[in-house]
Amino acid sequence: MKTLIKSLVIISALCLFINMSYAQKMYQIHQDNVKPSMVSLYEKTAKEFTEACNKHNPQAPWITATTGNMRYLYISPLENFATLDENVFSDMRKAMGDSWSNIFKNFNKCYDSHSDYIITLSEKLSYMPEGITQMQEGQNYRNWYYLYYTPENGENILEAIKGVKELFKSKASKSYYRIYRSGFGCPESFYLVAVSSKDELDSAIKGKANQETLGEDRKAVFGNLMQYVSRFEEITGEMRPDISYSPKSN
Repeated sequence: MKTLIKSLVIISALCLFINMSYAQKMYQIHQDNVKPSMVSLYEKTAKEFTEACNKHNPQAPWITATTGNMRYLYISPLENFATLDENVFSDMRKAMGDSWSNIFKNFNKCYDSHSDYIITLSEKLSYMPEGITQMQEGQNYRNWYYLYYTPENGENILEAIKGVKELFKSKASKSYYRIYRSGFGCPESFYLVAVSSKDELDSAIKGKANQETLGEDRKAVFGNLMQYVSRFEEITGEMRPDISYSPKSN
């Protein structure tokens, strides 16, 4: 968590890692891999930090997601790479003094590893006919599907994902999703499919209904996609408004 407020090294060649024609919005992700025995302390500390931010009002918004395997993901919009060099927490840290240090000492007790990386949201590949948004009221449950691929299949998997969207559009599917692409700091190349629901039951019901909507055509389209996937991972979790933060206007 401590590296959330540190700057990343800016390298001009970073842009080579991103397909700019599909990368409309970038996000910096800070991931804490919390130990099962320390979840209670971590939750308490995360809420303390959020409360401190509400008091001191740093200009650094984020939304938080937690996964079933105890990853805590802090998702911050990234306007450009230059903003990575800004320390927006410097005034808050000075004002808090020892309280700041104590918060991060507690955070550090809760995990053995954490990381930072960048992903990009592709509006062109996403399917949300009513408008793309990360947060939908009353739908904080998430299914995340990671589609890993090797460099040789980069173009093929992109075309296959386009084919999936065309199928959803042609069938007027009511199952919406967002597509993110891996960027700087990700050890592997992947596309991330994010699907929102009310809860686990709602997710299952939507999934079954979508199969019926797409019909038999789905088998060929998804089969074509999966032939270019080197590794597949499904993770469930939820968005956490209680430990997310949005600054007040100055």
